[in-house]
Amino acid sequence: MSEGRDKEEGYSYSLVHKVEEVIQSNDAIAVFTENNPRGEQIFIAYFKQEDGHWNWKQTRGAEWDTPVKWSAMHQEPYIYSGAISDSSIKEVFVGREKANIIEVEGDKRFWYAVSDEKDVEVKMVMEDGTQEVVEELDDEMLEESTDRFNKR
Repeated sequence: MSEGRDKEEGYSYSLVHKVEEVIQSNDAIAVFTENNPRGEQIFIAYFKQEDGHWNWKQTRGAEWDTPVKWSAMHQEPYIYSGAISDSSIKEVFVGREKANIIEVEGDKRFWYAVSDEKDVEVKMVMEDGTQEVVEELDDEMLEESTDRFNKR
């Protein structure tokens, strides 16, 4: 994926965050935003280096201001992620793992956590110390965009 514009389709992309050696020495995670006809969405992609080339393995996405805030990749590594537009959220936990929170722009933040477990509880800790278990994002919501990236 190249950062910039795809004028034919009317999409633009911007890299927000990247980390190499996430689980092993030949993998990486990239977080990026996509502006498209539906508005702005944010995605996390998992890459693995094979035979000297980076291969796109999995992608999950989220939208800002949705009532349900997270999704997970359905094969290993299990990467849980979601958008945060509520400034009162201080921390996110995936099972016992504390998620990484990335400042995107303004009050928009994005979190992710890598887990070796499937189907763990996701909990948000608010500034006042209260905790809230959060339900998973409906798969159909972003299926179209996620499928497009998984095919690349």
